[in-house]
Amino acid sequence: MYAIVEIAGQQFKVAQDQKVYVHRLQNEEGESVSFDNVLLVDNNGDVTIGAPAIEGASVKAKVLGHLKGDKVIVFKKKRRKGYKKKNGHRQYLTEIQIEAINA
Repeated sequence: MYAIVEIAGQQFKVAQDQKVYVHRLQNEEGESVSFDNVLLVDNNGDVTIGAPAIEGASVKAKVLGHLKGDKVIVFKKKRRKGYKKKNGHRQYLTEIQIEAINA
């Protein structure tokens, strides 16, 4: 059984007991969180598609921890102009574990 759910503005394909890294959530470590914007549920071949979301469906997850992603280097340059800019960025992430999919 899997579901496609929207979490923090992004869509994820999730299954039970799966660990997922999402954009930073406001919840504390160890808290349970529920996501109600479920777009699709596949229960062993029985597919339910929402328009746009499935009424009454939810995905329960547990917040495992907060962390930062790998550094991404942003480098801009214009040739022959003496213009160079170098920036780095590390995205704030939250690791969650999917506990249950309620369809």
